[in-house]
Amino acid sequence: MRSIRIHVDQPLAPGQEIILPSQAGEHVARVLRMQAGDPVVLFAGNVAVEFDATLSAVGKREVVALVGEARVLDNESPLELTLAQGVARGEKMDLIVQKATELGIARIVPIITERSEVKLDAARAEKRLLHWRAVAASACEQSGRAKVPVVAPAVALGAWLASLDDAGPVRLALLPEGDTRPADLALAGPAIVAIGPEGGFGERDRAALAAARFTGLKLGPRILRTETAGLAAIAMLQALYGDV
Repeated sequence: MRSIRIHVDQPLAPGQEIILPSQAGEHVARVLRMQAGDPVVLFAGNVAVEFDATLSAVGKREVVALVGEARVLDNESPLELTLAQGVARGEKMDLIVQKATELGIARIVPIITERSEVKLDAARAEKRLLHWRAVAASACEQSGRAKVPVVAPAVALGAWLASLDDAGPVRLALLPEGDTRPADLALAGPAIVAIGPEGGFGERDRAALAAARFTGLKLGPRILRTETAGLAAIAMLQALYGDV
């Protein structure tokens, strides 16, 4: 039987009793129809550790679990990748966050670029951030990860570039005119992959990326959609330098 894995956004310790998040509790009680005594697996999301647990009470209003033994997981990629993704429309962004998490991404930075079609005011930006973080946590539940990737608040490309440390990761931007292929890189440490939104990076974006010392990365002779490009780049880099 497949383990039911649940992300709990709080510290966990053996012997602790916790109330499951409302959505997870409802799924356990009403959809899966689990009962007191049934096993689940819990993880807090900040480290690669999960806990065996047992449901101790299944009620209409709340579900309580007793935390058991901890287990260290060894399924985090040795390649620390950050995806700087031009915010895409609708469900495309959800797909990107979900699949990047499954592929082992460490950090996702949604960026607003010259050609971004999605407009986010403060309230909407906060709502989308919480949603994307929930998508990432759910993808960890499914894929067996216990360390949820960091999903940063959406930020303008220029402000994000200005925040980068000079001694930071290798900087890559997916560009049709790029002359570097994944196999040319010989990555031995962290890397950033920047992906444009629908329509790609504009001229001002490209100038800013070049000024910030981003190398143009090319995956092949075809132009990929934004929801394909980042995932293809992650998969290639993980296959060459990670654990795929």
